[in-house]
Amino acid sequence: MHAITIEQPGGPEALVWAEVPDPVAGEGEVLVEVAASAVNRADVLQRQGFYDPPPGASPYPGLECSGRIVEIGPGVSGWAVGDEVCALLSGGGYAQRVAVPAGQLLPVPEGVDLVTAAALPEVVATVWSNVFMVAGLRPGETLLVHGGSSGIGTMAIQLGKAVGARVAVTAGGKEKLARCAELGADVLIDYREQDFVEELRSATGGAGADVILDIMGAKYLARNLDALATNGRLAVIGLQGGVKAELDLRTLLAKRAAITATSLRARPLEEKAAIVAAVREHVWPLIAAGRVHPVVHATYPIAQAPEAHRVLEASTHVGKLLLTL
Repeated sequence: MHAITIEQPGGPEALVWAEVPDPVAGEGEVLVEVAASAVNRADVLQRQGFYDPPPGASPYPGLECSGRIVEIGPGVSGWAVGDEVCALLSGGGYAQRVAVPAGQLLPVPEGVDLVTAAALPEVVATVWSNVFMVAGLRPGETLLVHGGSSGIGTMAIQLGKAVGARVAVTAGGKEKLARCAELGADVLIDYREQDFVEELRSATGGAGADVILDIMGAKYLARNLDALATNGRLAVIGLQGGVKAELDLRTLLAKRAAITATSLRARPLEEKAAIVAAVREHVWPLIAAGRVHPVVHATYPIAQAPEAHRVLEASTHVGKLLLTL
């Protein structure tokens, strides 16, 4: 088969479509013929040499895909050859075929075509596991989403609204904020021109956010704590603003607040399977009902993966960037 390989870390040109060995479906796995994958910041970090796949994972980038099952491995039940699926991966989505643990498979949801389904697994699993399973967002609470126009952000807005929360977002520029508003965001903050702490306090009568979904890490840590409500929960899922920052524990104690930091890629199989099962139970019905939908900015042929990476790094997009095979 062929896959996007990274012989040497570097810029987008380091992504090379090359012939590679065929994957094999092992115990508890199925083999999926890939229809589409999606571009995530983890793929960019891997290309740059900063984020190696977990031990035993495919060496090729791609943390999610959609496609058709072409082979069932030993010990797998409930799936059949020909089933149209999308899948959460530890790697290997930028390839013609990928072996997937059965617990990380999802049926293509009703009302979504096979290619577009590739935009769902990683963002839905990330948002549901952090905002709902860990941070416990409840109806009537306020959710602040940093990077509201990203793939993660566009999904977090919709899921927050679907459960009855008030959603605030940060994004850069009027156009991106307008798209966030179309998806249901209630409070729109241009991080280039506005202080999100002040804007959030103003919008909540001084209370702050009950849950914050953060992609920035160190750069926003102190301000996120200031923006949290009493009993607030800060969920850190990205480090775009650095990895080290000073934390004033007095603020944390005074607000009886909590900080969690998680990644999805390296979690044990059983944890990923539990997240995927929760997504299928809680989110798939919302998609089928038309209350939540994937937001796709653009679709590229797999050979144009370098260009898709350039667009992601330029941050000119809203939603997901897909690669088709």
